[in-house]
Amino acid sequence: MAGSDMPLEELLGYLETLANQSLSLWDLPDGARARLINVSENATYLVEAPGGHKSVLRVHRENYHSHRAIECELDWLQALDAEQVVTTPGYYIGKNGDPIQQAHVEGLPDPRYMVLFHFVEGEAPDESGDMTDGYEELGAIAARCHEHVLRWQKPDNFERLTWDVDAVFGEAPTWGDWRDAPEVDDSVRPTLEKVEATIRARLGAFGKASDRFNLIHADMRLANLLIDSNGTRLIDFDDCGWGWFLYDFAAAISFIEDDPRIPDLKAAWVRGYRTVREMSAEEEAEIDTFVMLRRMALLAWIGSHIEAPEPQELAPGFAATTARLGQAWMDRIGA
Repeated sequence: MAGSDMPLEELLGYLETLANQSLSLWDLPDGARARLINVSENATYLVEAPGGHKSVLRVHRENYHSHRAIECELDWLQALDAEQVVTTPGYYIGKNGDPIQQAHVEGLPDPRYMVLFHFVEGEAPDESGDMTDGYEELGAIAARCHEHVLRWQKPDNFERLTWDVDAVFGEAPTWGDWRDAPEVDDSVRPTLEKVEATIRARLGAFGKASDRFNLIHADMRLANLLIDSNGTRLIDFDDCGWGWFLYDFAAAISFIEDDPRIPDLKAAWVRGYRTVREMSAEEEAEIDTFVMLRRMALLAWIGSHIEAPEPQELAPGFAATTARLGQAWMDRIGA
């Protein structure tokens, strides 16, 4: 969880205090308490109270999203649900009438934005076995979302992050410079430089027409699907922003790009996508470019978030595997 120079354990202590002190900003049952369940870009807490109340509090990383950007996320989430594109989690309105609250705790320099979401029942699909059915469903959900954004009249001053080549490789990359990631040394750097150059050239040619580049979820993994007897819900829109539609597949295989099942999962995702929306042969052929774009972004993310447990666990060998995947991709396309 980037954005603070203090050790993660110390930061999480302050954030837990902030989370619990802030519960009074919503009309919650007496005795409500928040406990940490996940930390990545944000800190996420399960809120429980006597009588069975459950909700989920997201405490935003500082200086990442503006108040307006979070409003736009909630607008899209609500529109997708209202138009029955996909079921999304609801959220609570604060006592001041705003779903986005802001609070400060002594010990941290900046206030934090917070959103309290309805608790969603369900289990994520099993990722240990055959995932083809899950990826076929992911493809269909992605296509429905893409169809929706093409017809949806977005609110004025719509503000979200952009996930394009500049966001990954530009002068101020959103997740940092991949060159600063662990184990990026002379054994992998030349290959990765060529991977970057190849991605830049191919996506420059691919272009940003609105039916290819628009509002996307940008983190549509199986872990962000929850399934119960009422169907499938899509959660965690925190990374939603402007990007290529095909990036949604690349995000769906984050951190498992070298899994031998990926070709079958890609075929399943494309099959599901085409049940809803057309995908040309040219677009299908470019999917692996987006996989490499995402993989390079993840390499940078590991470097800029290395104080957190997940990046520390992922770091060993990640750069070398990225270079190996990149070389294999360039060999396939004749780069």
